[in-house]
Amino acid sequence: MHDRLAGPALPEMTWPLIPTTTLLPPLTAPPAASRVSLAAFLPSPPSAFAAASVRPGPVAYPKIRLSGALRARLAMSSASSAEGEAVGEFTEVVIVRHGETSWNASRIIQGHLDAELNDIGRQQAVAVAHRLSKEVKAAAIYSSDLKRAAETAETIARVCNLPNVVFDPALRERHIGDLQGMKLEVAATERPEAYKAFMSHKRNQQIPGDGESLDQLSERCVSCLYDIVEKHKGERIIVVSHGGTIRELYRHASPMKPIRGKIHNTSVSVILVSGTTGRCIVKMVGDISHLQETGVLENAFGGDKTSA
Repeated sequence: MHDRLAGPALPEMTWPLIPTTTLLPPLTAPPAASRVSLAAFLPSPPSAFAAASVRPGPVAYPKIRLSGALRARLAMSSASSAEGEAVGEFTEVVIVRHGETSWNASRIIQGHLDAELNDIGRQQAVAVAHRLSKEVKAAAIYSSDLKRAAETAETIARVCNLPNVVFDPALRERHIGDLQGMKLEVAATERPEAYKAFMSHKRNQQIPGDGESLDQLSERCVSCLYDIVEKHKGERIIVVSHGGTIRELYRHASPMKPIRGKIHNTSVSVILVSGTTGRCIVKMVGDISHLQETGVLENAFGGDKTSA
């Protein structure tokens, strides 16, 4: 449904990646967060360590709908001029997938179940945190409230000296219904109806056991994205989420170019979102340059069609 609302996608932009050469703690604090310009995204000085934020208790999972104002804004975006968008304020949204969990490594479907990071996942979280500490400082960091995303986000906040993480259940992974907690290879025989629904290409197909359809997942996470952008017009923010959710955010931003391949653990994607028109520009997708020299680039389960 978002494909039709968002209007024609602007051409995908290619930007230089910022190499990470060390995982040593940075020595100096960056300047305060500033407005983001489309003309240049220059790296800031590294940041110092700060105390981690405290994660609140469980939050009830909400039923989220796109507001009439958001629908109108997205419909309007197709009529906006490129010139008007260029001078408008874009929010730079840096989207990070959580680090690896033992369930990822064991090919267990997680969904809304609360698996923690394993040792590799914690190393990945440190690696992506140091990468981000060398870039323009973010104004805020948001995260799914599930443990694997929350711990990744808290590591980033600590290393990058950011304010406390804001946890939002709308950024959770897709609810996989009866398949949650099962290994994918046995799901087909033990829960055939749920497995068939999970693997279906029909976007309105819900999964037995209170599972979500892809359309429902898209609606809640895209609605959350625009709520965040509304609060941070022209700023840079970080969002920590899950493979399935990230794929839906990318699909909304670039409906004509679906993701091919995997969204790896702690990969970095960047989308520019206009707070005025709602239009999105993809800057980067699934970058893992910060993991290449660390020895923690693993082929864990998830991050593709079976991401959960």
